[in-house]
Amino acid sequence: MQKESLNSLYTVVKDYIPESHVKKNNKRKSWAYGYNKEHEVIVISKDGTIGDVVYISGLYIALPSSPKSLVTRDNSYWERQDYPKSLERINTIFQWNEMPRDFKDTWVDYIEEEFDRRDNGYWFNNNGKTTYITGVHYMYLQWTKIDIGYPDYREANRIFFIYWEACKADKRCFGMVYLKIRRSGFSFMGSAEAVNTATMARDSRVGILSKTGSDAKKMFTDKVVPISQHLPFFFKPIQDGMDRPKTELAYRVPASKITKKNMHEVGSEEMEGLDTTIDWKNTDDNSYDGEKLLLLVHDESGKWLKPNDILNNWRVTKTCLRLGSKIIGKCMMGSTSNALNKGGSNFKKLYESSNVMKRNSNGMTKSGMYSLFVPMEWNMEGFIDRYGFPVFRTPKKNIRGVDDEMIDFGAIDYWENEVHSLKGDPDALNEFYRQFPRTESHAFRDESKASLFNLTKIYQQIDYNDSLIKEQHSTRGSFHWLNGEKDTKVVFSPDKRGRFIVSWTPEKGMQNRIIIKNGIKYPGNEHLGAFGCDSYDISGVVGGGGSNGALHGVTKFNMDNAPSNEFFLQYVARPQTAEIFFEEVLMACVFYGMPILAENNKPRLLYHFKNRGYRGFSMNRPDKVYNKLSKTERELGGIPNSSEDVKQSHASAVESYIEKYVGLDMEGTYRPADEMGSMIFTRTLEDWAKFDINNRTKYDATISSGLAVMAIQKHLYQPEKKESKISINFARYKNKGTYSELIK
Repeated sequence: MQKESLNSLYTVVKDYIPESHVKKNNKRKSWAYGYNKEHEVIVISKDGTIGDVVYISGLYIALPSSPKSLVTRDNSYWERQDYPKSLERINTIFQWNEMPRDFKDTWVDYIEEEFDRRDNGYWFNNNGKTTYITGVHYMYLQWTKIDIGYPDYREANRIFFIYWEACKADKRCFGMVYLKIRRSGFSFMGSAEAVNTATMARDSRVGILSKTGSDAKKMFTDKVVPISQHLPFFFKPIQDGMDRPKTELAYRVPASKITKKNMHEVGSEEMEGLDTTIDWKNTDDNSYDGEKLLLLVHDESGKWLKPNDILNNWRVTKTCLRLGSKIIGKCMMGSTSNALNKGGSNFKKLYESSNVMKRNSNGMTKSGMYSLFVPMEWNMEGFIDRYGFPVFRTPKKNIRGVDDEMIDFGAIDYWENEVHSLKGDPDALNEFYRQFPRTESHAFRDESKASLFNLTKIYQQIDYNDSLIKEQHSTRGSFHWLNGEKDTKVVFSPDKRGRFIVSWTPEKGMQNRIIIKNGIKYPGNEHLGAFGCDSYDISGVVGGGGSNGALHGVTKFNMDNAPSNEFFLQYVARPQTAEIFFEEVLMACVFYGMPILAENNKPRLLYHFKNRGYRGFSMNRPDKVYNKLSKTERELGGIPNSSEDVKQSHASAVESYIEKYVGLDMEGTYRPADEMGSMIFTRTLEDWAKFDINNRTKYDATISSGLAVMAIQKHLYQPEKKESKISINFARYKNKGTYSELIK
């Protein structure tokens, strides 16, 4: 089943918290700003009440309750309110203090209200709908002067700022990683937040990093400093030093909150100083090492080039935002991605390790940050209507845009036309994907190059998979022994934290099918399929790294109630101990009743099978007759990975499978030309795309999936045949045309 829409970026969740509970706590105004463990929700309201609960990128976020009445505006869409001329003439708090009492009385309510909006956010009528924006978003729209004047209201930015507020509110979070499209306004939004944060805090430091030191300096001088200069006097502290500093913006005298109570008071207290600074650093792994930061704005993080490494930098910088276990600062990180070999790979790792669905026992993601991706159709220049909403598809009649121009075309239609026009130039197409991604895989699309495998087919399949509702095609879960008794029956249970992803399970009568011969257990469903496994022997390595263990299951052609020639299971993980991995692999084999072909240079997995009585599940290497096997091979089974013939055969097996069952078969040789392949495991597809036969150790998924294909095709490797039915001189592909071309 394909997605009806790829545009469900923001969802209002009805009845997430029982209505009675909401009403009771709203009456008491007892909802605390921050993470609410009881309801697994992040409250971003600061007045003790909550309204809608929204779901954004894995987070449930409670907004403030809507007001009974709204500020009356001339238009039912966002429109910035002009700064009163009388106040515009005042540049500092000192000038305000010298103004007559009746002048202050006239404007104090206005100033107080602006402070309230800055703190609590703002509600307005947007096309008939009561709409909330955070205080930071309000400051960005109302008081942030950018290169084109003042920013437009965009629904995509509203979602961004709500998510950012949740990151700030959540004590488990170090900030956000924002995967964006080109020219989405992130640099200005980050600069605005830097100024907003620095003008409210005492004795603090705000830092800026970018892909190079000169880029960070440019962001500081061209964005941060002008934004600060154009703030109204009541938000702007007195600045120390030059009007247009090059390295550091220092606030020495605070902008105190003007209220009715203090508007006539001029005390020495106001002169104590904020002692808060904003500065930038050169791009380096150790930038800000040893510093204490309240906020770090990290721009163009996906474009760090060697020798600089964003992963190393984040490991160091993270310590600047914490005191022991307490998080005292936040990071706002955003970027498009370079090609993987030009800084994109490390940014991809950082982004993926910020997935809020994958937390440790402390409730934190691996990176400590939360990831957010906004597809191109939400934020594409020229396709935003006057209410800030994107025009996804070409409208039946023209729509007025936020820039007052008429929109007669849809963002997705425009994108699809561009993609079609670039089909003959894979490098240009992949660059377009990275700059204007509709999916996360688009954002991290690698450069085309001569590949071991057919990249056209692989990317066709990846793009198709991105359009699917994953939950309709696969289930994440775990295997366990019935009632916890080993060597009985294995049960599969859906589990969001499980390490297995499966697309098919056998019907009840075919599960746990085992044949016992001479006390040894053999698989009862060998006719249906087999597993391939890339194992490891050592539980942990110095530094906590090490490759993953990988397991793949694939079916053969069969006449039973099972798919034919399809991968049905993917497991790529490294549990806490190797023993856990061995047991999980064993349970999968028992549940499906299928044999396994594993590398025998790391024999602990095979010993695990043998010692438990499952030697019959471990396949012998198919390229040798039994009496030619070594003593260890006869004892354990398995296949070596050191043999050049095995490496070639393994790669050829993957190549053959891709040609037959992945992407579109344009010639209609194996299936109808318009029928897409059924390989739904994108993690494995991405591994195939990058596979390097001369450096195989990094590609766990390719190793295990290739062994699985070899296992179901073992007849092709029989040694009695003088000529193999498959070519071990596998093809290479050049990806420069509309389709991948065979290099002859």
